[in-house]
Amino acid sequence: MDGELGHVIYAIGLTADFRKRPFDTVDAHVSLLARLLQRCRFESWLYLSSTRVYAGLGKSQVTEDDAILVPPGPDSLYNLSKLMGESLCLTLPNPAIRVARLSNVYGKGMSPDNFLGSVLSDLRRQGRVTVNEAPESGKDYVGIEDVCTLLQAISAGGKERLYNVASGRSLSHKLLLERICALTGFSADYAVGAPIRTFPLVDVSRARHEFDYRPRHLFDTVGGLLTECGIPRQAGDDL
Repeated sequence: MDGELGHVIYAIGLTADFRKRPFDTVDAHVSLLARLLQRCRFESWLYLSSTRVYAGLGKSQVTEDDAILVPPGPDSLYNLSKLMGESLCLTLPNPAIRVARLSNVYGKGMSPDNFLGSVLSDLRRQGRVTVNEAPESGKDYVGIEDVCTLLQAISAGGKERLYNVASGRSLSHKLLLERICALTGFSADYAVGAPIRTFPLVDVSRARHEFDYRPRHLFDTVGGLLTECGIPRQAGDDL
């Protein structure tokens, strides 16, 4: 490819539909990445991976330096392909090629295919939601504004090759839904026998120390998110 691309953020990938599109998943996460890295000239390259690669490690907290074991199988295709993409980037002896592992990003325009997006979509359409995971389940959510600010900083001059981009805190479905229902007057319940799904805490000290990264917490910003997503809040609520 002719021309200097400057600072590249490689955000091409699949998420919820990776099981239905396995060849597209591998192409997006690995094959296309390899072709572009070979052909393009750039000032820096930032490959967007996912903190989902930490799932199943059995640890209470994970860092960028943890060894990751992923058994092969249909549900592992996403993680394995992301790790292959990461490995390709980190194998190349160019310190300007870096990797960012993103947690659950939230903001206006979220896809209804992810958990929070599906919850807000159901609330918008019918004023109630039934959650298919136990209330004790939880996720690490990070706002799109915090993500974009940090990715730009990493791309422009990160000192490391690999960074976690997360909030560093987990928010349970119970606390999140209680907060949303208190703000909107809507209702939420949980499917009988729903499984508990939790992930280890994602350490973000590397980004915090280098960039003074201090992400906001979804619990504190969910009111603004509801407004952005067109979900009415109760009269008199100014939180």
